Amino acid sequence: MVTRLTKAAPQGSHWPSVLAGLAMLMIAAAALMMAGAGPAYRGELISLSEAFSLLRNGVYVAGGAIAMSIVALLFSMLTRRSKPALMATLVIIAAAALLYVPWQHWQRAQQVPAIHDITTDTQNPPAFEALAAAREAAPNAVDYPGEATAQQQQGAYPYIKPLILDEAPQMVLAAAQAEAEEAGWRIARITDTHIEATATTRWFGFEDDVVIRLTEIENGVQVDMRSASRLGASDVGTNAARIKQFLTALEARLK
Repeated sequence: MVTRLTKAAPQGSHWPSVLAGLAMLMIAAAALMMAGAGPAYRGELISLSEAFSLLRNGVYVAGGAIAMSIVALLFSMLTRRSKPALMATLVIIAAAALLYVPWQHWQRAQQVPAIHDITTDTQNPPAFEALAAAREAAPNAVDYPGEATAQQQQGAYPYIKPLILDEAPQMVLAAAQAEAEEAGWRIARITDTHIEATATTRWFGFEDDVVIRLTEIENGVQVDMRSASRLGASDVGTNAARIKQFLTALEARLK
């Protein structure tokens, strides 16, 4: 009679798989919470404070997934289990990628002033007229905040300046309208010298209002622009980036 001897599994060898599985469930839950916060708010399923809480809790859960994965890796090394170690490593990589976006957003928020109304002309900012009622119903004011905001803007975004174009006003207006439409903005009013529109952010659906003003000068047309958020003390640089991108694209379109 031949007896086959089998090697017993190391004590506690099931724990790496259990921990790695839990870590995978946690990172999946974190991804759903963080990715769903914006669309849920945009769809009016939850309030803004609830959306931010969901986003914040998703960050905590992702951090917990990393901690769980580290423990799983340690147990995997002790019990010499390669599959749970691979699973835990993948969770850590996924969590790092998931946390990069809010971390980058937080970093940017620390580097810019808490302002939300940006313009190329701080002394005589383009005024909201067609969108005045919508802005009056929103938390942020219709009127430009004033000198304090202008000074903060100059320090943070010195490149925000009027665009001078050696083109006919009609051509500049048509190009500006085409650029606004291509950007997906909701146009509220167009006159011979002004365009008012609303830009909506993709994730949370925040609405920022835009005014483009054309002024005839001796050498052509001066394009001034103002972009202001309806909600929030800080735009985290969004309005300045919008103005820079629009004016750069407008100039390129007319070349």
